[in-house]
Amino acid sequence: MTDRHLELPSSFAATRDALHTLVELVISPARAAVAAGEFSLEATPDGFGTPPLPDGSVIRVEGAELIVQPSAGEERRQSISSLQAAANFVGLAGVDLDDTPLKIDGASSLVLGSAFALANDVLIELRDEAAASADASPIRLWPEHFDIAFEQGDEAAGQRAGYGLSPGDEAHPEPYFYVGPWQAPADLSEWNAEGFTGAELRWNDLLASDDPRSAALAFLRDRRDALQSA
Repeated sequence: MTDRHLELPSSFAATRDALHTLVELVISPARAAVAAGEFSLEATPDGFGTPPLPDGSVIRVEGAELIVQPSAGEERRQSISSLQAAANFVGLAGVDLDDTPLKIDGASSLVLGSAFALANDVLIELRDEAAASADASPIRLWPEHFDIAFEQGDEAAGQRAGYGLSPGDEAHPEPYFYVGPWQAPADLSEWNAEGFTGAELRWNDLLASDDPRSAALAFLRDRRDALQSA
């Protein structure tokens, strides 16, 4: 049964690409400017954004709106238009960005938020299962590839890998869960990723399952266990 909150509208790819640009050029730099160069983001309600900044505020995206949410008081919202307008709104100074309106569909943005929320939930459970020796990293949303992920596993034993969700890229028009080993496994027969050495669970296969959350978690566990037993 397909989860309607995860069905991809026809405008999903264009919206994802526009939001990726917004993240790389505005939201992540806005955090870095005030947080000692820290630039990673995280899943937020119905979208994504910064962790709390030093003043307690959060910059986030929800649907087609950019939001500055202070630690106290009323939040400010603005419809996402251009990169320069977004930079002005969040107080990112000293940048000269494109003033062309971004192509962002609110419904597609909310689906992206649902995908990140699903991934965050699954990754939290997977990370909680890690032994101390796995040296699991925090879960972060990375601006460069626009993926939400963490790493775990013994690198010396060839078991360390990244576990996450990409909303899609040049080789993948739709989102996908992935496991990317730091070292290529000796037997690649069950590592099916396109464009990188690893394994992927494609979005259409995820939505074909009766329980997408369980399917995603089972996929990640299976590849983790394969690495640990190799």
